[in-house]
Amino acid sequence: MKKLFLLGLVAALLASTAALPSSASAQGAGLVSSILNKMERNRRDMRSLRAGVVMQKFNAQIKAYDNFQGEVQYMPGEGQNVSVRIDWQKPQREHLAVTGGKYTLFKPRMNMAYQGSTSSRTKDSRVSGILGFGLGMSKAQFNSSYNVELAGEGTLDGPHVWLLKFTPKGNAGFKYAEVWVDDSGMALQTRVTERNNDSTLVRLINPQKNGRIDPKVFDLQLGSGVKIVKG
Repeated sequence: MKKLFLLGLVAALLASTAALPSSASAQGAGLVSSILNKMERNRRDMRSLRAGVVMQKFNAQIKAYDNFQGEVQYMPGEGQNVSVRIDWQKPQREHLAVTGGKYTLFKPRMNMAYQGSTSSRTKDSRVSGILGFGLGMSKAQFNSSYNVELAGEGTLDGPHVWLLKFTPKGNAGFKYAEVWVDDSGMALQTRVTERNNDSTLVRLINPQKNGRIDPKVFDLQLGSGVKIVKG
C-alpha cells in the first residue's frame, strides 16, 4: 500500500492522500477501466471549462521549484483544434493563448510577445498539452498508447480522487504522467515527468464546465508597439 503526497503551489495546497485499500489492488484492472470510462464521459460532455490554475515546475538537476498561479479557459477540439487561454497572475502577469496548433505568449512588462507552433514544446506552450492530456484524450487513445495503472486514491484538498499513472508504450518524449481524477471523471491535477526527471504539475481550482466562452478570447490582441518574436 502506498501513501501519496500531493504537490501544490503553497503549503495550503499540500495534502497527503489516504492509503490505497488492499481490495482496490485486487480489483485494479476493473477500477482503471471504470475510471477511464468516467474520464471518457467527462470528455464527451465537456464543451468548455473555466478554472483557477496553478502550475509547479520542478528542475531535478538543481532541486528547485517554480510556482505560477492564474486562470484558465479551455475549449476542447480534435487534434490541434484545442483552444486554451491562461492568464498568469503570479509571479507576474503574462498571457498565453493556444489555438489551431499555434501559441502566443504576451509579457506585458517587456512589451513583448512570443509566437510559434505548439509542436516546438516551449515551456509555456507545453502547459496546454498537459491540460489536453488529462481532459482531451479518449479512452481508446489512452489504452493504445499507454500502460495505465492505479497508483492510489485519496483526497485533493477536499474532493475524493483516484491517481492513475500513464507509462508510454512507445516514444512519447516523457517518462510518465500522473493524473488525479475525481469521481465525476474530471482530471483535477496532472503531472508529467520528463526523462531527465524534470516535471510539470498543473492543477485546476474550482473547475466550472460548459459555461459560455467567446472564442475570440483565444486570439490575443497585441498593440502596435508590441515586439513579436517568432519561435
